[in-house]
Amino acid sequence: MTDLFKKKCKPCEGGIPALDISEIHQYQKKIDGWEVKSNEKKIYFLEKKFKFKNFLNSQKFINEVSKISENEGHHPDILFGWGYAHIKITTHAIEGLSENDFILAAKIDQIINV
Repeated sequence: MTDLFKKKCKPCEGGIPALDISEIHQYQKKIDGWEVKSNEKKIYFLEKKFKFKNFLNSQKFINEVSKISENEGHHPDILFGWGYAHIKITTHAIEGLSENDFILAAKIDQIINV
């Protein structure tokens, strides 16, 4: 486990480059089970799917993700329903991945590990 979850997301309003693929792979080694994907515009994002026993457990998880995201000022795209949650993270202001995305992923993983 890395110390990414101990870091705080820094505000990003653009003006900095997104991580390149080699930097992305270095950060990806520090988080567990998150896939690096790209969309039709070749913008990279992190994605992870979580499974739960029922709807309430999914909702509780998403509520915790929401609290962390608001505290960090960095918000993922979330899809959830009965027994599942899908989280997608990217830094929209730079159209790619930043350290913030990996920090948020590490903090989300801590919800499951508590």
